[in-house]
Amino acid sequence: MKALFDSVSYNCSKLVTQSYSTSFSMATKMLAETIRQDIYNIYGFVRFADEIVDSFHDYNKKELFEAFEKDLEFALEQKISLNPILNSFQHTYHKYHLEKHMVTAFMKSMRLDLHKTTYLTETEYKDYIYGSADVVGLMCLKVFVKGDQVKYDALKASAMSLGSAFQKVNFLRDLKADFDELERTYFPNTDLNNLNEEAKQLIIQDIEHDFAEGLKGIKLLPIEAKFGVFMAYRYYSQLLKKLKKTPALDIKSTRIRVPNYKKVELLTEAT
Repeated sequence: MKALFDSVSYNCSKLVTQSYSTSFSMATKMLAETIRQDIYNIYGFVRFADEIVDSFHDYNKKELFEAFEKDLEFALEQKISLNPILNSFQHTYHKYHLEKHMVTAFMKSMRLDLHKTTYLTETEYKDYIYGSADVVGLMCLKVFVKGDQVKYDALKASAMSLGSAFQKVNFLRDLKADFDELERTYFPNTDLNNLNEEAKQLIIQDIEHDFAEGLKGIKLLPIEAKFGVFMAYRYYSQLLKKLKKTPALDIKSTRIRVPNYKKVELLTEAT
């Protein structure tokens, strides 16, 4: 029975979300039940692609990525995949008429992580963020507005700004791991070997601008999505506050995080 396989697939996407990200999982639980599974389905897809390029160091990442990409194309065309994560994603893709260019842009940025380690220009930097984060925000927005194209168009810019803010916070938080373990630097015109307060503050000001634009859109989201997205916003805002208070040299030598007890506090305060 396909329905049983679909149910198993959805459970896999939910498990991926819960296993890989306590903060995102907590935020997703605040979404209305009518849209929650579809966000799990999107997260599972983007997480698996990201894991291939970031984590599977003992394997041929290029081969794994190309196999995943081939399976993705099959799933979107045939509306089924024996990979339960892709089977879940194709369901949401077709249900909400996600645009193919969103998926293409995302996979393009993930593919860059297989070989590109330095982003020298603002254009390269923004193109990577568009594919790795902005389009994920747009996929989620399609779910949040449930096919209302007028509302989607009105909130599109804010959703992209919020996606950019989240990604840039991740870049700053993961500075050590990206630089030391993956030999990657995303911020252009920034010497990470000698990161100073001035350079750090410029990065933070850029993120704060994205957050301000993103918050405008959160306030206009349908009630089914508003509190879950606001919870994610509060978590990343808290993380940015910690990064802002952390000396630039310390950011380069450690990974800043929000403790689980604080995440629970943020969840309580947001309800």
